[in-house]
Amino acid sequence: MRNVGFLSFGWWSAAPGSKVRTAADAMTDTVQLAQAAEDAGIDGAWIRVHHFEQCLSSPFPLLAAMGARTSRIELGTGVINMRYENPLYMAEAAATADLISGGRLQVGVSRGSPEPAADGPATFGYPLAWGVSPAEDAAARIEAFREAISGAGIAEPGPRAHVRAGELLPLTPHSPGLPDRVWYGAGGIDSARRTGELGMHLMSSTLVLEATGEPLGVVQARQIEAFRAGWRDAGHQGHPRVSVSRSVMPIVDDLTNTYFHPYLERDLMGANRDQIGEIDNTVSTFGKTYVGGLDKLERELREDEAVMTADTLLVTIPNQLGADFNHTTFVALAELRDRLARVAL
Repeated sequence: MRNVGFLSFGWWSAAPGSKVRTAADAMTDTVQLAQAAEDAGIDGAWIRVHHFEQCLSSPFPLLAAMGARTSRIELGTGVINMRYENPLYMAEAAATADLISGGRLQVGVSRGSPEPAADGPATFGYPLAWGVSPAEDAAARIEAFREAISGAGIAEPGPRAHVRAGELLPLTPHSPGLPDRVWYGAGGIDSARRTGELGMHLMSSTLVLEATGEPLGVVQARQIEAFRAGWRDAGHQGHPRVSVSRSVMPIVDDLTNTYFHPYLERDLMGANRDQIGEIDNTVSTFGKTYVGGLDKLERELREDEAVMTADTLLVTIPNQLGADFNHTTFVALAELRDRLARVAL
């Protein structure tokens, strides 16, 4: 594990103690979170994308703002539900944000997850065609998006187009390198292997669509192995990257102790462990929360096979506590990353 970043849903609410009470607060705070992450020395600022909820839903304007206010960290999505997207419009928006950031954008995509709307994609104007599964629909949109950001010509020229005879029109702007920074949020071993075969990087969440009774890290590590085998067997060049998400709550001062100690007490009583449940009509494994001082966190994360075999750890954060509070967490995560890297040498 070489990189650590945060993953924020960008929730806002007027609940007592919330410092992110409106949509405007969420946008401003997310940019400030990216700045705090860079200042603290961690490696990435990633945002979740959900529709019809009080959280972030339109990533590229926000990522462009984050890119304009930072200079080093990766900026990513984890993940975009492609069934809501016009892939060509998304390609233009992603390239624009990538150019503003200087080529730091990491685009995480997937077929989506359960949501509040009965049929959100259809409401957005993308009803599912007869005989096509949600996974097939998302796969077609991802393929179109990847072709569009490649710089290849995709549109027939009209009589006034300035292209050579026989050439197709590419989308603009084009951001070189962006096609190499597309990730897929896979939930099972088959989709993980397919992600590798297609030459996308792998994102794996705090849950996987597989339940064997084994710890999340063990199940997830097997999916990572399948992904890398798929990449290798397909003959792709470059390094196949893997991110895993975890809920990590470092207790390093009185304030973090105030907020996180109840989770630590639950952990010490043995009530904090991986769970088996159901999501999207599939029996799945849900990960536990890692909570405590840095020595405890280092010891437990070293035992997490998926964390130690991935190159990037994305930590879900309580964004409603604000950027100042999370800066303390980011400093702790930078130290934790350095400890784990020393162990790996």
